[in-house]
Amino acid sequence: MGEVRKSRSSGCFSDFLPGDASPDSACDGSDLDSEPDSDVDMLCCHRVQDSLLSSASRFTDYRGILNWIIILLVLTHAHLFLENFIQHGFLIDLWKVLVHLIQDDWPSVYLVMAANVFAVAALLLEKCQDKGQIPAGVGHCLHLLNLVVLMLFPSAVILQQDTCLSTGGALFSLCIYTVLGLKLYSYQEANRWYRQEHCRAPGITCCISQESGERTDHLTLGDLYYFLLAPTLCYQRGFPQTPRIRLNFLLHRLLEMVVLTQLMVGIVQQWISPLFQRTNSTFTNMDVTTRIEHLVELVAPNHFLWLILFFLFCHSCLNFSGELLRFGDRHFYGDWWNADTLKSFWRKLSVLFHKWSDRHLYTPMYVIAVPLRTCRLWIFLIMILELLVAVFLGRYFTGNYGNGLVWLCVLMGPPMAVMTYFHDHYITYRAQPHWTLY
Repeated sequence: MGEVRKSRSSGCFSDFLPGDASPDSACDGSDLDSEPDSDVDMLCCHRVQDSLLSSASRFTDYRGILNWIIILLVLTHAHLFLENFIQHGFLIDLWKVLVHLIQDDWPSVYLVMAANVFAVAALLLEKCQDKGQIPAGVGHCLHLLNLVVLMLFPSAVILQQDTCLSTGGALFSLCIYTVLGLKLYSYQEANRWYRQEHCRAPGITCCISQESGERTDHLTLGDLYYFLLAPTLCYQRGFPQTPRIRLNFLLHRLLEMVVLTQLMVGIVQQWISPLFQRTNSTFTNMDVTTRIEHLVELVAPNHFLWLILFFLFCHSCLNFSGELLRFGDRHFYGDWWNADTLKSFWRKLSVLFHKWSDRHLYTPMYVIAVPLRTCRLWIFLIMILELLVAVFLGRYFTGNYGNGLVWLCVLMGPPMAVMTYFHDHYITYRAQPHWTLY
């Protein structure tokens, strides 16, 4: 026994660096909770190892800290909710929202229905080109003309002075037209590649049918509208499909959509609306101190609103649509919360747009300003500033520091810029009849 103690103790203080510690002994921290079970542990209880919170320890199990942060956030914002309720009372009124939609948004319904004209026109152009009735160059120009009119038509209707479109209806209509424009561009591009029997854009894999007899089978209204309703922006012949529709999965997503929509309305009515009503001037006319104070007050509700909107659209709505259509590719988003650069964040936040931009070209710049009928240069500069941050600071902030920078930009970047658009629009037009912030 003495020999064993001597041999073990002599090797206890062997010369090695902290980085050389094995993962089993230095990473999981399990040895910290172990009890001494032999005389060897009593004689030799120390070895070279790093503290768990140091980066060299390679320790990653922070679940307890995450739970602590979640509980702290819930308690903190529960206090804010209670304070808001004591000061303003209960302001949530879902019926008010429904009445507003029924009364004011029928013009937006007509505007969305008119979008079918552009979709059918794209199908007819593809059929004419496939039959050789229109040259390829002429057909491509007509497609681009159809897309230009599609993008300008809703803006022209919304920006009319006598239009009765509500802000929500205008925003919804313009989003529908934007998505339709992206889909129809991919539709005509992919079909042009199929006709040429090869892909001219690098890095794109096409599913090309080799049988000439099946060449025009996909040019049907059913195939077109399946693509328009499917949760994707990129067209191809034949999409992967699941074997059946899971009813339980469908009902869960539907319940999420109902609950999250009500939660968003509640945040706007109970939290954001009172903050808007406290001021009588736009952000442009505020002094610097008041502007910063107002922005800080809006950070939390605005961030919660965008997180809920992300889950509602990217998870609940897209999965509901995919399940209903048995659409197999459900890779709608990545782990953007772990992104350590802004470029990685935007790529993972919306895989659909990333796929489309890789395959084609996409630059979304006018979706918010047009329905609100306003434009603020300094707000636009915030979005440009985030691009500069992604290019320059992304080289120096990596890992955990880069992830912290990403979350800072999520809190104070484009989401806050969008909120300031709505704030200034509310201050400018709230005196007009039939205007409401719910």
